[in-house]
Amino acid sequence: MTPDAPSATRVDARAAARALARLARAAEPPWLHQEAARRMAERLGWIKARPAQVLDWSGAAGASSDLLAAAYPRATQLRVDETPPSGPRGAAVPWWRRWSSAAAAPRRVRPGEVQPASAGLVWSNMRLHFEPDPEPLLRAWRTALAPEGFLMFSTLGPGSLALLREVHEEAGWGPAHAPFVDMHDLGDMLAAHGFAEPVMDQETLNLSYASPDALLGELRALGANLAPKRFAGLRTRRWHDALRARLAERAASDGRLTLQVELVYGHAFRAADAGPRVEPQTTIELSDMKLMLRKEQSRK
Repeated sequence: MTPDAPSATRVDARAAARALARLARAAEPPWLHQEAARRMAERLGWIKARPAQVLDWSGAAGASSDLLAAAYPRATQLRVDETPPSGPRGAAVPWWRRWSSAAAAPRRVRPGEVQPASAGLVWSNMRLHFEPDPEPLLRAWRTALAPEGFLMFSTLGPGSLALLREVHEEAGWGPAHAPFVDMHDLGDMLAAHGFAEPVMDQETLNLSYASPDALLGELRALGANLAPKRFAGLRTRRWHDALRARLAERAASDGRLTLQVELVYGHAFRAADAGPRVEPQTTIELSDMKLMLRKEQSRK
């Protein structure tokens, strides 16, 4: 994502909604999402806070409920769903399994039902890169966090899918995917939207595939091309054959293809408000007022 690119046109919103709905219908989240959630959960050991309420804002990208329950067994877990539950993962749990704690599922809420300043942890796994404009979602996360609550999220970084980009560019096929936001830009956005001590880090996974079909099959499971300027029509069989042939040309001597994926992780706390602005009428959240009073008393 270039600095002067309008963020609102980074992702086709309707295509993103369709991709998330398809993820919700899948029997389980993609392998990469499960792996990203596992790696992000390992970072929870660095945080001493024990949230009473965990808000999983991953939606269909998820693969997080069991990990969060294991990390915080006493916490109330809510899951924010933008798409109505459907398919295998949206099916109701049979009544005879509802008594089992292992089968317990987080209560689902719509974005508009999230209570302000209610969550000790807002968690979002592999959801942010589906967002046309990340900043409104960052503001929603900050609003949902209780004072001194913290945010954990993962997303794809711009180092992802370089092989696919190169093939599309050489063939003149248009963008292979929507651009991913650089982690430094995300850190700046967090600071600008009321988060304190933002920490960003990344790691690159080298995924190996036995054939172009295996690589493309995994990409289809992960989502779709969300670039607004992607090819507008349906691709033909001839185009798919050409894509497979060009990918095969990039294979190593053993015939395997390597696809790089950059996983970006973000962590930040909700920053305390500096204080109410002096205006004829000022509204302060009760949770913020309590935090301000506690800090004032601690100074005396």
